[in-house]
Amino acid sequence: MREYGRKIGWVAILLLFTLQITFVHAQEHYIIATDTTFAPFEFQDATGQYVGIDIELLEAIAKDQGFTYEMRALGFNAALQALESGQVDGVIAGMSITEERKQTFDFSNPYYASGLSFAVYSRSDIESLEDLKGKKVAVKNGTAGAELANELASEVGFTVVTFEDSANMYEDVMVGNSDATIEDYAVIAYAIQQGQLDLKLIGEQYRSTDFGFAVQKGKNHDLLTAFNTGLDNLKAQGSYDNIIEKYVGNNAQVASSKGFTALIGENWRTLLSGLWATLWITFVSIAIAGVLGVVLGLMRVSPIKPLSISASIYVDIMRGLPLIVLAFFIYFGIPQMTGWRLSATFAGIITLSLNAAAYIAEIVRGGINAIDLGQMEASRSLGLPYRKSMQRVVLPQAIRVMVPSLINQFVITLKDTSILSVIGLVELTQSGKVIIARTYQSGNMWLIIGIMYLVVITVLTKLSKHLEGGH
Repeated sequence: MREYGRKIGWVAILLLFTLQITFVHAQEHYIIATDTTFAPFEFQDATGQYVGIDIELLEAIAKDQGFTYEMRALGFNAALQALESGQVDGVIAGMSITEERKQTFDFSNPYYASGLSFAVYSRSDIESLEDLKGKKVAVKNGTAGAELANELASEVGFTVVTFEDSANMYEDVMVGNSDATIEDYAVIAYAIQQGQLDLKLIGEQYRSTDFGFAVQKGKNHDLLTAFNTGLDNLKAQGSYDNIIEKYVGNNAQVASSKGFTALIGENWRTLLSGLWATLWITFVSIAIAGVLGVVLGLMRVSPIKPLSISASIYVDIMRGLPLIVLAFFIYFGIPQMTGWRLSATFAGIITLSLNAAAYIAEIVRGGINAIDLGQMEASRSLGLPYRKSMQRVVLPQAIRVMVPSLINQFVITLKDTSILSVIGLVELTQSGKVIIARTYQSGNMWLIIGIMYLVVITVLTKLSKHLEGGH
């Protein structure tokens, strides 16, 4: 009996030891957010993999320090909000270390230093900062460049125009909508070096700033320590210099210009992946919204007042909220209030489902109200209760009326997926953005994206008309 007890004891100790190892390992796995369009620090290559100075530094540091991580490419603003709300453990995105940001985040030791430079169209007669008086300057929201431009705007006399990513900011200057842009020198110099941007640098570099890895203030001290230790090790080994030289050194690879067909040939897998994500997310969202919408629609026409009023309040709220606000609340607000972490895909599906359910509820209500009231009265006079009358008599007729509108709602929801790129959901529009960040060919890429949307939506529209004609 004692021997049996000893065996149980050893098994229990072994299990506890295993659980402890598992727990420690779980503590060493982190979720790290980054930007999507900030070459040469982070961007997507032709194979669809994220590369760049930040990406390779983090990979090397994680290997050196023995921790694992999941990288989430969210975009700069979304990455900062995700870190602030606790959705991610850290951010590495060419992020300048500023006193203001130190109030919210803890930073690593600097891993790169870069000044800010103004750039204009290559054939522009603007040669200095003073020449920007009365002009428009494009900036990227939330960056050190945007901060400096806003400070100089009143002094110099130019107007600031804000964008969410670098590629669109550059394009705005090249097409003449803005006269200049301001960006980290390493980034804008790299973009010009690639030969895809018809821009030139003007004036001197301003306000040299250090880039750092950030964590939420007062949290993830172990991760910050590991990053600093790993960074020191990489510098001592020479690996750090190799990574920097690869992207901004004299021998940095220069991308070749791609024509329209070559752009498709090189990126069709990425585009199809984005289209597939758009379609399956739309189908899942509409399926959930369909169930919820039918219930809400039936509640709206219910003779029971509390049910009707409750459904009406829900519909009014969801129809009144902009989709982007709902997406931000679900992805950033809920985790901040509850501590629950949500993936961009899950948050996106919930956002689309809640929004579409309100419109489907109105479609259901309209379809039921379109059926002659005499149908319900005749059914009730035959002794059928309200529920059976609705189920067997009214709804089958109403569905025929609703089908075209439901397909139209599917089309609307499919297009609404493009808004969810703001929370890092990699659907078709976001796929286009990351390709543009590498190729700087926004005109051709948006044409390709537009054609893909047009083909899918045209097919759905034809299906709607066919079903409508069939009934």
